[in-house]
Amino acid sequence: MRLLLATHNEHKRREFARLLSPPGAEREFDVASLPASVELPPEEGETFAENALGKARAAAAVTGEVSIADDSGIAAAALGGAPGVRSARYAGEHATDEQNLGKLRSEAPVGSALEYVCAIAYVAPHQGAERVFEGRCSGRLSAEARGERGFGYDPVFLPDDGPAGLTMAELSDEQKDAISHRGRAARALTAWLKAG
Repeated sequence: MRLLLATHNEHKRREFARLLSPPGAEREFDVASLPASVELPPEEGETFAENALGKARAAAAVTGEVSIADDSGIAAAALGGAPGVRSARYAGEHATDEQNLGKLRSEAPVGSALEYVCAIAYVAPHQGAERVFEGRCSGRLSAEARGERGFGYDPVFLPDDGPAGLTMAELSDEQKDAISHRGRAARALTAWLKAG
């Protein structure tokens, strides 16, 4: 089954291809990236689900293809759930990962509760079908940033159900996929598609 992923980011497309058809599994899903000419709407929703649906609907409307999109971020309990849907621009509209990470570390106490949230939207324009699948991963803020494998807030996120003492940025792809918010949302989507 072909799924059009509403992104221009090849790294994200490869990650979704791996999540939807893990190594060793039958390859049931062909994840394609959005044509360069297709513009996506700005992420102005109040929830991850709203932002994901907006992108998936836009991709489906322009291409006529079954489309998926995700929106994700981090919520710090000590900050009332911030940065939430503003995770990618927490330190400013064009902030780098390092700037966003620095702002979180300056505002949330070490050891405090964090939660990664991911919403994946599915839009099938010819069937008029829309669904949103959510995945969560709880953890806490590490005292120092460690690891080279992740991006965003991964170097300071110590997952509750991961190997003890390792940040998300220190995990292998397989370890991360098994517990991550995006991995859990992707498995919910594939289970639903296979059941249908």
